[in-house]
Formats: sequence, structure tokens, C-alpha cells
Amino acid sequence: MLTELRIKNFKAWKDTGLVRMAPLTVIFGANSAGKSSLGHLLLALKQTTLLSDRKRALHLGDKSSLIDLGTFSDCLYGHDLNTALEFSLNWQLASPLTVKNSLDRRQSFAGKSISLSSCIKAGKNYQPEVESIQYQLLNAGNPVLEVDHGRTESGAVTLDAEPLKLVKAAGRQWSLEPPEKFYRFSDVTLARYQNAGFLADFALETERMLGSLYYLGPLRKHPERTYQWSGDTPSDVGAQGEFTIAALLAASADGRKLNRGPRRSQQEFGPFIASWLKDLGVISSFHVKPVAEGRKEFEVLIKTHASAPEVKLTDVGFGVSQVLPALVEAFYAPPNSMVWMEQPEIHLHPQVQAELADVFISAVQARDENSKPRNVQLIVESHSEHFLTRLQRRVAENLISPDDVAVYFCKRSETGAELEPLKLNLYGEIENWPENFFGDEMTDVTARTLAAMRRKIEERKAQAASS
Repeated sequence: MLTELRIKNFKAWKDTGLVRMAPLTVIFGANSAGKSSLGHLLLALKQTTLLSDRKRALHLGDKSSLIDLGTFSDCLYGHDLNTALEFSLNWQLASPLTVKNSLDRRQSFAGKSISLSSCIKAGKNYQPEVESIQYQLLNAGNPVLEVDHGRTESGAVTLDAEPLKLVKAAGRQWSLEPPEKFYRFSDVTLARYQNAGFLADFALETERMLGSLYYLGPLRKHPERTYQWSGDTPSDVGAQGEFTIAALLAASADGRKLNRGPRRSQQEFGPFIASWLKDLGVISSFHVKPVAEGRKEFEVLIKTHASAPEVKLTDVGFGVSQVLPALVEAFYAPPNSMVWMEQPEIHLHPQVQAELADVFISAVQARDENSKPRNVQLIVESHSEHFLTRLQRRVAENLISPDDVAVYFCKRSETGAELEPLKLNLYGEIENWPENFFGDEMTDVTARTLAAMRRKIEERKAQAASS
């Protein structure tokens, strides 16, 4: 789970500042304010970890990748190739990491979180090259072990660790290689030292963290009359929700059970999702079944209300098919995952938008069949004031702690995008409500009232003239 994030010189962001990430993090803001760019960088980092080419610092993407960022110049703030893209990520580990000095077993360092900072500059042919990386192993927020790896101004490659001292291997006098990708230490560099094997653990934890990142975009696939499923288990519902039904069937076949939070009863995955759809008010009943016994084609059948006939997903309002991927992804994602969603409320009635906040609160509090917390983090981009209002209400009702919620307002300024943290207190009140957060409502009310008054005056004058 990400706990802190900072990005410099990426697209509209000169500097995000240090961003606290909570189990439920919600980002509001105007169109083209820079909200999506935050998630786009994380997706670029994830696809870089999946790339077989270790020499490429940052995989900017292509038609087959998670995200296509264009050229490195396109990624940089002001398209200035003389600036460096910098970012730092701090995340909580699923289980504590202990680093032991292989040359001195009495020396060990244990931490529950890791911080990675990376600096990437334009190199040959204006392609991204890693200038430096820094890892910190942290315990209770305090660094217990720090590793710095990068290039000096003269081009020499350095590697240092504190307080553990790296010891060079005898007879291995080759030069160090620069960092691989944005986070790795090359095998040649590791072999240069007698006690540097633990550095591979840092890279592995980075891959594990970014491998647990899933993305659902704002444009979801249209519903289909039938869906094919051959027993596969997709990793997620897909960026457009294209694997939603396959994920639902896979979870059901696997016998997965969930509850909505502490001291709540367990349900099988299919009925669990159906109950949420019903509580959202979009359907009365929902189930997925094969079109015939032994077939791999499935149909999604829905009743909009108790006395209505059962129809296919394609024959009901568009909102059901659009909210279903968000609903499934929130609970299908594996434990200790991060799910980034853009506009999950799209095509939904305002009341359903509000209810969606309850879904996401439940998702970050849900437990599996063994009553273990799932520890799923949701990062949501939204335009819905109804979503925010319900979230504020639940904080006031003590159904979720302000510490488990982070709300931000993204806006544009002369110096680029700015991210303003909103102070949500125990009473669900936002203490620093931004100007024109959801538009200028009072201006509209005043203008409408004045227009109505003028129109009534004109009507009276017309009546007086005609009489």
C-alpha cells in the first residue's frame, strides 16, 4: 500500500509536494487539471518492471502497453529536456523485511516500509536514463538502512550503503554498472561486492508493489449479450472492464468469500456482488449463468425490480454495465493491492454515486474468508460531489476514520498543476473548502433569481400594455 508519493517535472506537475496516500484516496478537480497524470506515471513504472529490456530506464509505452506517454519530451514539465523527472514512492510492506549483513550476522536491519527515490534525465537520442536511485528501509517511519546508487558529474558510477558497509570482492576489479530501469541494481554491480545480495530484495519488493497496481479507466466496454469464459483467472477486470464477467466467474469458481467489514457475515463472491448492486438501487436481482449446460458462453441476467421480467445486461440501463467493473475490481483485487480508478461514477444517478462511496469504504475494510483484512487501497479520481458528501457523512458517523481517507483538490495555476490536500475532520467537515470546488453554485442561484425577476417584470409590463 502506498503511503506517500511525490512527483517532480512530470507533465503538468512541476512538483506535487509530498502526497499522503490513505487506504481510500480521492482526487477531485477540473478537467485537464492533471489528475490522471499521477496514475499514468505509476502505470509507466509498472510496465517498465514488466519489460524484459533491463537497460531501458522508463518504458514510455506503445499500442500494446498499459499506457502510451509518447516521447520523453512529452513527459517532462514544459517539455524541457534539460530538467530531470524525479519521483519518490513510500509503501508499506505486506510483511516486514529483514536485511542481514552476510559478513556480520550480528548486524541486521528490519523495516515495515520502503522508500524509493529515482531521478531520470534525457540521455542519448533524448531517451530517458537513470541518474540516481535511493532506497530507504524504514521502521515506524524512520530510516534504518539507506542505499544510494548513481552517477557522479564526471560520469563515475557509485554505490553506497549506510550504516551497513559494502565490502568489495577480492579480485573483482571491474567497474560498476549504472542502475537498470528506474529501480534495479545490475548483476555485475552486485557481484562486485561480498555483501550486496540484499539489494536484489529491494528491487523485488518494488516489482511486487507495482505488480499489485491495477487500473480501471473512465471508458468501459459496452455490455455484451453473451460472454465467453473457459475457466481462466484474469489478474483484474481490465482497463476497460473487459474481463469483469470472467473475473466474477473465476472468483465464484474458486469459492472466494468476503464480508463488508469487521463483524459482518461472509458471502460467496457472486451473491456478494449482487447484494451490492441491489443496495446501490440499480437492480433487484443479478446472476451469471451458462447459456446451456457444458457451454463456455455465459449470459448476465438482471431484474430491475422484483416484479420485472429477467432480461440480459444489454437490455437495461447503461449505468449497470458501467458500475459493475468498478464494483468487481474493488473486491476482486488480491490482498495488499492498489486499485486506481478514473471516474467510477460515470453514467450513474446522483443517488448511486453517493452509494458508491459506501462500496469503496467497505472495500478497504473488507475481510476474506479467514477474517484477515484484505488491505486493498483504492485511489479514485472523481467529479462527484454526491460521492464526497456521502464520504463526509460516513466519517462523521465514525464508520471510517479520517486517517483512512485522503481527499485532494487538483487545480491549474501559472506554474502548473497544484494538489491541495483537503482537511477532513472527525465531524466530516472540510476545513479548507477550495473556491469553486464544484463550480460556483451561489452565482448560478443568484443569476437564476435575477433572471426570473426580470422576466416577471417584463410579463407584467406586457399585460399592462395589452389592457
